[in-house]
Amino acid sequence: MAPRAPRTKKPATLTIDIGGTGLKASVLDNAGAMLTDRARIITTYPVDPTQMIAQLAKLVAPLPAFDRVSVGFPGVVRNGHVLTAPHFVTVGGPGTKVDPGLVTKWTGFDLAGGLAQQFSKPCRVLNDADLQALDVVKGSGVEVVITLGTGFGTAYADSGRLGSHLELSQHPFRKGETYDEQLGDAARKRIGNHKWNQRLKGAIATLDTLFTFDHLYIGGGNARHITLTLPGNATVIDENAGILGGLRVWDPAAIAVTPTDANTRAR
Repeated sequence: MAPRAPRTKKPATLTIDIGGTGLKASVLDNAGAMLTDRARIITTYPVDPTQMIAQLAKLVAPLPAFDRVSVGFPGVVRNGHVLTAPHFVTVGGPGTKVDPGLVTKWTGFDLAGGLAQQFSKPCRVLNDADLQALDVVKGSGVEVVITLGTGFGTAYADSGRLGSHLELSQHPFRKGETYDEQLGDAARKRIGNHKWNQRLKGAIATLDTLFTFDHLYIGGGNARHITLTLPGNATVIDENAGILGGLRVWDPAAIAVTPTDANTRAR
């Protein structure tokens, strides 16, 4: 996986998109362009924090040199610490049994600190949908991002500034189930694309009622299965948005609550 062009200016940003199905990464130059094609490996289960860091080290090994690390994580993260990890507390991936031991290991884990130590670089960790939002929001009014993949991710920005993360994926949506349960990849495969699109249409209407959004951006691997007619103020975004947002993680003007750098434990 050879670099497309030599890096001539600092800083270069390693961006990692942690997903329930796959782990993805690339290195961005100081203008936010990818220096390599996106690297990807399959997420293996069961996975505790130490095993996850080992998987990410394997993923990153062939990539070019970098100066700092941005990470998108599918759960609630504050100051680099994981508060919830819905996919990774299960024995075999989303939809399988929750392992109480994995809940204990993931809850409160300093992922930013662990990765800063692994890579010997400063690291910031945000929710993965928030990272995508940093790539696509334009700064006009209230903008909402949803991601359709293993689960259902959400983020929002007001006047171009990313808001505090709201874990709507775990909020009740319909028939006593959450957005994740109704619109995640397991549900899509079970009910088929037609019914899944009908559910997505309802979710978009519900989110519009909640946010009265000026624009909606839709990302994630399952965005390719959308067949419904989207509202005029909705856009399907680049599949690499979860990588490309990594540069703006370090822009204090882009985030309402600036993440704390994890670098004191870096070797």
